[in-house]
Amino acid sequence: MQKIKLLLVDDHKLMLKGLVSLFAGNEKVEIVGTANSAEDAINKARAMQPDVILMDIQMQGMSGLEACRWIKDQHQQIKIILLSMEVRKDFLNIGIQSGISGYLVKDIDDQELFKAVEAVHRGEQYFTEAITKLVFEDYFRQQKIKTVPKGKVPDELTKRELEVVQLVAHGMTNKQIAESLFVSVKTIETHKSHILDKLGLSNSGELMKFALRNNLVTLPSQGKP
Repeated sequence: MQKIKLLLVDDHKLMLKGLVSLFAGNEKVEIVGTANSAEDAINKARAMQPDVILMDIQMQGMSGLEACRWIKDQHQQIKIILLSMEVRKDFLNIGIQSGISGYLVKDIDDQELFKAVEAVHRGEQYFTEAITKLVFEDYFRQQKIKTVPKGKVPDELTKRELEVVQLVAHGMTNKQIAESLFVSVKTIETHKSHILDKLGLSNSGELMKFALRNNLVTLPSQGKP
């Protein structure tokens, strides 16, 4: 049976050494390389063409999330599992948007780690229990958004366009929205142009009023002095 080609990425040498040692005893996996930075991971993904990449999220310099986006743009066939010390919804959301196949916390045992690598290699997705809970929470949150009275939010708005509307309503600039969603400013400008056309609005100010009027976003109330 052909072994799963695995690339390991972590900027902590001890952690990286531990992962190498852990997978050394797994007969189903072949470690084709290691990287200690996101930039190094991008280069080695191109050179080594691994089947699966196991990558830390928070690294010095470029993050694992940014590296994931770069790698998936160029190599859609490579499966990526993100590793993190904590469960964070923003990491999860950006990771899913970037095309990850799994998200694990670093306190899992070796058997679950092996299981995750094998699962994503088969084309499945693998998330630890805490991550799965967040996925369902987001699903139910989106369902609540969909319950806004019919006619308030046009069906033509895509999920990404709705995200842009909500960020605009919070007063974020195109540049800030682009950085938040890990896309270019040009992409955000295109989204906003489509949104304004669909809603029959003229500018960001009208879009903000629309979002507030239709309960698409809730701004924090100001406390009394």
